[in-house]
Amino acid sequence: QVQLAESGGGLVQAGGSLTLSCAASRSIFRLNVMCWYRQAPGKQRELVACITPLGSTNYADSMRGRFTISRDADENTMSLQMNSLKPEDTAVYYCNKYRAAANWGQGTQVTVSS
Repeated sequence: QVQLAESGGGLVQAGGSLTLSCAASRSIFRLNVMCWYRQAPGKQRELVACITPLGSTNYADSMRGRFTISRDADENTMSLQMNSLKPEDTAVYYCNKYRAAANWGQGTQVTVSS
């Protein structure tokens, strides 16, 4: 079973930027739609952005224009560049396959202060 590890979170002021990284234990990006998700305290996990094996991307409405998803299939890594961060972006961010039901990593905490 592939293992996923997220990193790059931290504390940032509103308007700031962060880049999150996702590393997979084996090659999965070439065959799967991969996504970033996030879960804020007391809320359900939500989809942030996805990227297909061919590199097409899609974003949740509230992230479009501020976040950029990318991946390096050769390196088994995926990134999420987050700009113009808002306090409501505060959450634990995860990477996983599209519509994943299991195999969640530990996530990485992003905290945006106002």
